[in-house]
Amino acid sequence: MSRLFRLSIDEETLTDELFAFVVDPRSTRYQRRVVTELKVIAPGMIPVMEMMIMDGVEERRYVREYVNAVLGDGADQDVYYAT
Repeated sequence: MSRLFRLSIDEETLTDELFAFVVDPRSTRYQRRVVTELKVIAPGMIPVMEMMIMDGVEERRYVREYVNAVLGDGADQDVYYAT
């Protein structure tokens, strides 16, 4: 069955914003617009980004792979992104 609603998401911009969140050493990173919007749309993505911070992720490609896994055309239904 096809979806009734489909959000239009700019995956590259989202990846850029999430990567900026991950590599930002300041506590003010939680004031970023992407965090505010994700709290409403997909709150489960924030803890994943926090895990990337704790893991010391320094390469954008890891964030891109995650975004693609949960939102891309071939999204993996087993990858959990929303609570």
